[in-house]
Amino acid sequence: MSDIEPTADTEVHHHAQTEGPGYATPQAAIEESDPERLAYVMGLYVGTDVDAPDFLSVVDVDPESETYTEVIDRVEMPNRGDELHHFGWNACSSSCHIDELERRHLIIPGQRSSRIHVVDTKNRRDPQIETVIEPEELFEYDLSAPHTVHCIPDGEILISMLGDANGELPGGFLELNDDFEIEGRWDPPGEIEMNYDFWYQPRHNVMVSSEWAAPTTYYPGFDLEDVENGMYGQRLHVWDWAEGNVEQTIDLGEDGLIPLEVRFLHSPEATHGYVGAALSSNIFHFFEADGEWHAENVIDVESREHEDWEMDVPGLVTDLLISMDDRYLFFGNWLHGDVRMYDISDPANPRLADRIWAGGYFGDSHPTGADDREVVGGPQMLQLSLDGERLYWTTSLFSSWDNQFYPKEAEKGSVMLKADVNPRNGTMELDEDFLVDFGDSPHGPARAHEIRWPDGDCTSDVWQ
Repeated sequence: MSDIEPTADTEVHHHAQTEGPGYATPQAAIEESDPERLAYVMGLYVGTDVDAPDFLSVVDVDPESETYTEVIDRVEMPNRGDELHHFGWNACSSSCHIDELERRHLIIPGQRSSRIHVVDTKNRRDPQIETVIEPEELFEYDLSAPHTVHCIPDGEILISMLGDANGELPGGFLELNDDFEIEGRWDPPGEIEMNYDFWYQPRHNVMVSSEWAAPTTYYPGFDLEDVENGMYGQRLHVWDWAEGNVEQTIDLGEDGLIPLEVRFLHSPEATHGYVGAALSSNIFHFFEADGEWHAENVIDVESREHEDWEMDVPGLVTDLLISMDDRYLFFGNWLHGDVRMYDISDPANPRLADRIWAGGYFGDSHPTGADDREVVGGPQMLQLSLDGERLYWTTSLFSSWDNQFYPKEAEKGSVMLKADVNPRNGTMELDEDFLVDFGDSPHGPARAHEIRWPDGDCTSDVWQ
């Protein structure tokens, strides 16, 4: 694992004289950042009986605040039915060499609407919509269903697009310039069929992308026949980052059905990463060796019997993240209801360190207290504090899939939960005093999805 050890070049890397966004190194993010005080969380009404637009929530996570665990502001989108899903910053630590560039604007796509919102967070507690890119502008590039947003080193923004203008395959990538205008299509059309998440390592000129399915396949909900008919993905694509071409495709086989979130280790020297295969409920370790990229199944979550299911229930690994010090891997089993913490000091041999049960089909439905509200759904989108000591998660996956597996969530709304993490001992403990209830939203119970910190986080910051 010598390639993930910090090097002298990692530490200096020409950042000392610049004032750009983010931190010079992952270690600087750990040591120089303040504890998170606010969280930005996606809130949505798609698939519920509430006739209201989706919104960006500003959640108070400062334990010293009088409004701790409350949603203190909401930015409503101008239209209904967007299905806000994943979102990202206009700039991150990969751009810290660019003077005057700020990590200030959130790029918030609508998965179903193909509408992209740009929100200015200059006032962190009162963000405002700055501009909206309408879906017709995306369709001109034969793209739809925007998903993962990553800032890229020169100030532009790259967004994975899961479908063509009709919601069919192939997907691709859309590039925005630093004025939030469409720069064009980043990839030559036809490089890939399916698309989902991606992560890049500029120092190694590599990007890895994963596969979900065509929007027309997953929009209505999950159908096992679609899997049997090969309509869901099982491959990783390794790109030449500078040229935007696929250099290698890795077929994960049946053990790798529906590979979703992609995470490289944070060190820019690292050539190791992980991807979670949702349906197979496995974690694959991908790595470079001898000039080739490889992927090995390193964590297998066994399916479990349940009296309400005709088949064994898979864990359904839908999100994972790596601590900023590259020591721990966290992921949730959305259907089982547990959050797991693995020691990845040896990336090829993860070791289970701890886990917590909360909701899902097998976890405690009242994990924060018998008199507290019921947790409907399982652990889904995760976010970790930069110092690695506080892990947060929400419970909504995707509206039509929520309604299929957890129909009560449309009536009760999502929650946001938190665990206190002890990185030294490799343990977690559920914080029973922390629960953000999206069931109390003004228009009615809402779903909650991805979480971001104003000063960067473990699922969006990249270093070059």
